[in-house]
Amino acid sequence: MSSTSEARRREAQRQPPVAPLRAKAARGRRLGSLSIWLGVLLLVAAVTTAGLVTSRPASSDDHHAAPNFTLPTTAGTTVSLSDFRGRPVLLYFNEGAGCDACTAQLAAIEQDRAAFDDLGVAILPIVMNSRAQIQADLDRFGVTIPVLLDDGAVSKAYDTLGKGMHAGLPGHSFILIDAQGTQLWYGEYPSMWLAPADLRKEITSRLDA
Repeated sequence: MSSTSEARRREAQRQPPVAPLRAKAARGRRLGSLSIWLGVLLLVAAVTTAGLVTSRPASSDDHHAAPNFTLPTTAGTTVSLSDFRGRPVLLYFNEGAGCDACTAQLAAIEQDRAAFDDLGVAILPIVMNSRAQIQADLDRFGVTIPVLLDDGAVSKAYDTLGKGMHAGLPGHSFILIDAQGTQLWYGEYPSMWLAPADLRKEITSRLDA
């Protein structure tokens, strides 16, 4: 054997086997990928759980005098809560312009307006927008119910601010006030939807109590 061949043989003996190293590296990559996917799955599970918890409706049957207010409307009129004394009122606070789910909710209520009229309930939607800001959304969804335009004072008085996705805006809130001006029910729906039939059930259960 030549000196060159002998040197190569000795050098090969000093080098670690390539196949086991490659196998070990492959196992490391697989474990690394598995760890990453496990972390992703745990993160998704945590976000999903948080979403389910935060999307649960909140409700209160605490009875107290409803704060009076006077607000302009998209119809160019002015409405006061006291105008409806002697009749139950449902306030619907929502995020307003840009929130399609909010306007879709109002459109669904309007489509079922006759059933709400049968209950004798006045529907007062309230948003923190100017008429110009909200009117395009109302037109797009075919909503004709006048919407009350709040500067934030009424939304604050009814403790609806920050209950949705924006700290400075109302959430998706319903407040039922009886004919004597007493607040009977507060319902918050982070899912941004309450079927009109279910809404009427909430109303009748309080008015009939």
